[in-house]
Amino acid sequence: MLRCPCSAVNKQLSAYNDKTKMLHKMQTVASWSRRFATTCSNASQKVVHRQINKLLIANRGEIACRVMRTANRLGIRTVAVFSDADEKSLHVKLANEAYNIGPAASQQSYLRGDKILAVAKKAGCQAIHPGYGFLSENVEFAELCQQEQVTFIGPPASAIRDMGIKSTSKHIMSAAGVPIINGYHGEDQSDEKLMQEAKKIGFPLMIKAVRGGGGKGMRIAETEADFMPMLQSARTESEKAFGDSAMLLERYVRSPRHVEVQVFADHYGNAVYLYERDCSVQRRHQKIIEEAPAPGLSEELRKQLGEAAVRAAKAVNYVGAGTVEFILDKEDLSFHFMEMNTRLQVEHPITEMITGTDLVEWQIKVAAGERLPVTQEDIVKRGHAFEARIYAEDPAGGFLPGAGPLDYLSTPEISNTTRVETGVRQGDEVSIHYDPMIAKLVVWGENRASSLQLLIEQLTNYQIAGLQTNINFLIDLARHEHFQAADVHTGFIEQHTATLFPKKVIPATKVVQMALAHTLNERAQSGASLGAKKCGPFDVEYGFRPNYRVPRSIKIKVGAVEHIVTIETDNDGSYSVRVDDGEWMKVTVRRKPYANRFLLETNIEGHVSCFNAVISGENISLFDENGMIGGVIVQPRFLVTESSMGGVDASSVTAPMPGVLDKLFVKPGDTVKAGTPVAVLIAMKMEHVLKAAKDGVVKAIPNAEGSNVRKGATLISFE
Repeated sequence: MLRCPCSAVNKQLSAYNDKTKMLHKMQTVASWSRRFATTCSNASQKVVHRQINKLLIANRGEIACRVMRTANRLGIRTVAVFSDADEKSLHVKLANEAYNIGPAASQQSYLRGDKILAVAKKAGCQAIHPGYGFLSENVEFAELCQQEQVTFIGPPASAIRDMGIKSTSKHIMSAAGVPIINGYHGEDQSDEKLMQEAKKIGFPLMIKAVRGGGGKGMRIAETEADFMPMLQSARTESEKAFGDSAMLLERYVRSPRHVEVQVFADHYGNAVYLYERDCSVQRRHQKIIEEAPAPGLSEELRKQLGEAAVRAAKAVNYVGAGTVEFILDKEDLSFHFMEMNTRLQVEHPITEMITGTDLVEWQIKVAAGERLPVTQEDIVKRGHAFEARIYAEDPAGGFLPGAGPLDYLSTPEISNTTRVETGVRQGDEVSIHYDPMIAKLVVWGENRASSLQLLIEQLTNYQIAGLQTNINFLIDLARHEHFQAADVHTGFIEQHTATLFPKKVIPATKVVQMALAHTLNERAQSGASLGAKKCGPFDVEYGFRPNYRVPRSIKIKVGAVEHIVTIETDNDGSYSVRVDDGEWMKVTVRRKPYANRFLLETNIEGHVSCFNAVISGENISLFDENGMIGGVIVQPRFLVTESSMGGVDASSVTAPMPGVLDKLFVKPGDTVKAGTPVAVLIAMKMEHVLKAAKDGVVKAIPNAEGSNVRKGATLISFE
């Protein structure tokens, strides 16, 4: 087994099995230049040293659990907050105390800074850690904490303000000597002005919300004709996510690399960088897999990136953990400032793995008034780390987010080289109200090749049944020849769609394994499990008939294809199996004891392989070295209820995922054309516009605006 040479990681890893209305009066470039030139020599006079022995985490899910584990190791008591939907969540269980702060909708719970601060004061907390998302980059919340003398574990409100408004941050960075990309960052937000500036910049161009991140409020206008529809869509999404519809425009660089630098600063003017991360492979402008350090960069370029990031942090008198994001030209490796995230990033664990640090511990101690524990010369990178984000989503269906119960969950074993950052357990539910991320799988190796191989292995060991995930896609991505060669960029998935989403043919042997798993599970359920000791003369094998080889047919649907599997039990305990009209195969099977897994070993015509089978009702999930294959046992028609046989009305618009019906553009009696937008569905904080598939007249609308709808629910039916 590989062993990480970072002693801090070895010691800490077992403890943490595991990122408002706007446009303040813009300052002049000259004033930013003066601020950048100001020294921090008197900073220590302003530092207030505070003991933190009780900490509120103003977040949920994996980041809340991550912060709690470090706080517990430091002897700090933790307080959780939770919505009605999260009452039984893991972060609530891990905390020393927990308080309900409202309904499931984040606007009424996790975004209610007043409620959260009231809980902090009631519980006697000296500090609040915001995690990432929600209130982590909210200026007003940071200021409110300061007014109430509760330590906000993050940068000063002024730094959040300056860097949170992208148009402002571009001016500050330019004054600080950090390269920026050409675009429009002005206050005039009229349609006419934005169109005028768009024509100056040229197409394609990027439309981005001045606040927030995570791909929300971001659109690409390929042509002038695309500009106004994309602008309106970006504005609407930004207003919902950040309470602000202001946009900036930038030249769109096709297929660049997305490289970001982790920085950290204290109250005394000290700032360091902890090397860079490559986050180029994305879907919907959101990261899906990250690695550190970025591959293919010279040490000189790493230093240039790091020093530019430190200049950016010092330009706004930054304190705490932050990430400076750059667009890196894939060809000439020139880089330009994109934005700064004034918080802990989702992908911070890979930086911890290559530097042997605990960034949450640094956050807490620096917020308490301590100095940075290291200088730049002390920070050494070792090895290579990957992080894969495991989501409830449908990659082949455009990465549409999903929701539902985690009926089965088995994770890789934690070690010095493998971390699992999660906020869920088996039986928990991925909610429609929040981000669909289930976990982050983090691995470390001595070099990129060994780390990538470990990532693939551990992805196959991350097994989930009950809802669709992106794990199979991540395995295929990690095995892709261009990813293996580190030939990555932000258009990677689009460029390689054909090879990342090939039409897969399921081998007959997998269908055989499903049928045998189903058969053996029936025996286990009947009380005569495979290999069980017989207790009396009348105990017999399931389906036993003396002197008779009983052929049994099982219909299994894999994807859109139905198969007939015929099984005969031979006298020696083996099986003869045939799929459809294929050849008969000689098969033996045995169960191998292994924790909570139904682990089976089959020998099919001399080929021995092992797999885990998860069976829930008629659904079968097989897990092997290629990920998960799902199938369904098709019951005889007389066993199927009438309601379950009904099909979906073709003359309707249905919900492609669970979510909230945000807007309806039609009413009963309206005539619509094919392609006309008829509704907007909000799922996982993203806006999805639904369109009519054909011409028609609206017959009925079963759900009102604001309704929670399940996947497949009929939203609009037509005559």
